Amino acid sequence: MLTAEQLAAIAGAILSLVLSYVPGLSDWYGGLDATKKRLAMAALLFVSAAGVLGLSCADVLDLVECTTFGAVELVKIFIAALMANQAIYLISPKRAGGAS
Repeated sequence: MLTAEQLAAIAGAILSLVLSYVPGLSDWYGGLDATKKRLAMAALLFVSAAGVLGLSCADVLDLVECTTFGAVELVKIFIAALMANQAIYLISPKRAGGAS
């Protein structure tokens, strides 16, 4: 069974790969300045982490408690997604003519 942190890390890694390689998205993301890239990625990763909490509260997943404690766990989930995302972004080769 995956933990919430593992699921968020996988989502963060997939998001990084999607924004690096999917035509159209990689061009859009590659065209952003560094600050906008960081803000866009942080926002998308937060949505990913919040999705884990939302799916848990909707009883679709049983990963995080739907309580105040679960909301605090969201911070750990978000950090796991950020770490995986940045690690994958740094080590993945960039598309020629696309995002750099």
